[in-house]
Amino acid sequence: MERQTMERQTPQRQTTQRQTLERQELETFLTLAEELHFGRTAERLLLSQARVSQTVKRLERKIGAPLFERTSRKVEMSPLGRQLYDDLAPLHTRMEAAVARAKDMARGVDGELTVAFLGSGAGSLTSAILAKFRERCPHCEVRMRETQFGDPLGALRGGEADALFTCLPVEEPDLTVGPVVINEPRMLAVPLGHRFAGRDSVSLEECAGETFFGVVNGAPAYWWDFHVPPRTPSGLPIRRGRAVAGFQELMTLVATGQGVSPVVASVEKYYSRPDIVFVPLHDLPSADVALITRTAAAGTPRLEEFVRAVRDAVAANGGPAPF
Repeated sequence: MERQTMERQTPQRQTTQRQTLERQELETFLTLAEELHFGRTAERLLLSQARVSQTVKRLERKIGAPLFERTSRKVEMSPLGRQLYDDLAPLHTRMEAAVARAKDMARGVDGELTVAFLGSGAGSLTSAILAKFRERCPHCEVRMRETQFGDPLGALRGGEADALFTCLPVEEPDLTVGPVVINEPRMLAVPLGHRFAGRDSVSLEECAGETFFGVVNGAPAYWWDFHVPPRTPSGLPIRRGRAVAGFQELMTLVATGQGVSPVVASVEKYYSRPDIVFVPLHDLPSADVALITRTAAAGTPRLEEFVRAVRDAVAANGGPAPF
């Protein structure tokens, strides 16, 4: 009798198992939801576009309704897809962080830590931070990776980086803002021969007739608006020209007279060129650079040790370093 009962239940259990999301389906869905592009999704997952498409279709059959709305020109999430993403993404992040913590605890603080940085990163404190971390975790390799302002948070969110040094503000519910490491004054990058080039300083109010630049998709609007204001203090609009993705592109456009741009002071040191002049912007607030981590990754031993190294280096310096 027990055997007959088990035999009757087996097909039902098999059906239930077939309806459960497989790991590849989950990762493909989450990645496509972030990229909204089959080609970029395939590149991130090291799969073919056909495989990505097949996996999504299989998942949609399991769910029973479309998760994405596809046209020949774009991919968008359906309302159901958006709801599924909002429900699954935090769970997936916590699951990945839990597995990472378990691995770290099993083998001690070793392995590899990837630290992304925008611009000059932690600036003059970078060496001190890395020295403290390596002293405490000699078996953990640190890899540094540059990011661009076209997508300043993408590497961290996508798991390609464990921590990120970038300019504030960062106001994201899934990210934790750690110690502030640098405070930088603001400058205006202008082409050689520009009307501001010979000035000791300039105000944002005087930029009403100038052209600034937009930014490609990926950067939060509030973040770009802080660094490249769309209006003067009195409310006059400042025109935005071409959208840019990185510092080298921005510098080339400025040098060729296609616009001017507010930048932090370290840009003059790390991206200077003879055809660009940097003039202090005296009425813009200074910009802070801070360490950013994924909130769900809190407790990972090597990440916690790195955060501690950053805090100790800042404290030993007497606070955030002026550029």
